[in-house]
Amino acid sequence: MRVFRILIVLFILIAPAIISAPAKAQCAMCQATVESNLKGGGSTGKGLNGGIMYLLAAPYIAMAGIGFLWYKKYRKKNVAIDIREEKIHLN
Repeated sequence: MRVFRILIVLFILIAPAIISAPAKAQCAMCQATVESNLKGGGSTGKGLNGGIMYLLAAPYIAMAGIGFLWYKKYRKKNVAIDIREEKIHLN
């Protein structure tokens, strides 16, 4: 049953990446400028792609850094758990 749940979660996470359709996310002005620059031998398209990758990676790097700091700060080491031997009366 546990393997089945893991497979379902993996399918839910991977399926959108496989099924997704390509989309154009540039405005008409940006697309026209880049296309004309690339036809003329310019390198604006490469710079634009580099900027997009930078903007894509920045939130993930920031969240990874915050997660790492949170893990390091709140990780418990050598915690002693003292449990009473007597029974607790709830009435």
